[in-house]
Amino acid sequence: MEESPFSRHPEVSTFKVLGKIFALTTLDARPLTVNLKCDPADAGRLREGHPGLIVPGWHMNKRHWNTVTVDGALPDRLVRELIEDSYDLVVAGLPKAERLRLDRP
Repeated sequence: MEESPFSRHPEVSTFKVLGKIFALTTLDARPLTVNLKCDPADAGRLREGHPGLIVPGWHMNKRHWNTVTVDGALPDRLVRELIEDSYDLVVAGLPKAERLRLDRP
């Protein structure tokens, strides 16, 4: 579900699962960037492997979030995987009853 919950920044869209954010972006920004949740063990590796394209999350907990530039320089498959991983990390943090509602025990 997409929302724009920040009254001071209505251009920022958030994408949520059961009320928890897994992605933030400004859809009309150029280049397009998106903040995505990331396993801390993978965050540094991704940043080192894609300097300037995957950086610590802007205005987010730098340990758990990356900002990813989506301008065609990264493979589409990698971008999709990062989005899916972010979604999965957020779902994994939900209470079991909510995960079951999503059919994801």
